[in-house]
Amino acid sequence: MTGKIVTLLIVAVALAAGGLMYWLQVYYYYETLGPEDAAITLVPQEADDPRPVDVAEFQGIDANSSPLRYRACFTLPDPDGLRDTYEVYPAPIPLTAPSWFDCFDAEAVGEALERDEARAYLAERNIEYGVDRVVAVFPDGRAYAWHQLNNCGETDYTGTPVTEECPPRPD
Repeated sequence: MTGKIVTLLIVAVALAAGGLMYWLQVYYYYETLGPEDAAITLVPQEADDPRPVDVAEFQGIDANSSPLRYRACFTLPDPDGLRDTYEVYPAPIPLTAPSWFDCFDAEAVGEALERDEARAYLAERNIEYGVDRVVAVFPDGRAYAWHQLNNCGETDYTGTPVTEECPPRPD
């Protein structure tokens, strides 16, 4: 009888720990961003400094546990002319968001980018070392933002020495 109790106790503790880890990863570390966090920028072609763009209907989340957890959904009142003005992002790969942040569907955005139904732009280079902010824009003005590892970040993450084109790593 004692063996069954110990086994049940171990299983109960394991289930509780697993549930806690799931909750921490999916809910705890995220914070909802408010309108004051709706400052979206895009990098013009032939320039390095991002310029602010007008956004509406902003919804966003972020977490201090990883620079890759940022996601945002918003609309751009004037999406026309972005292609001729701002730097197109070469290899956008939207990262999935928690299921409770239902405005951001990474799979649908990714498929739209592949079919050229949306275009991705560089919003800010090296928002943190090796991480770019990317914005995907649809012709109707719907837009989605996320953080994505750039070449320097991918190289640094794998432990490979970074090239001279990468900025120095901050202390």
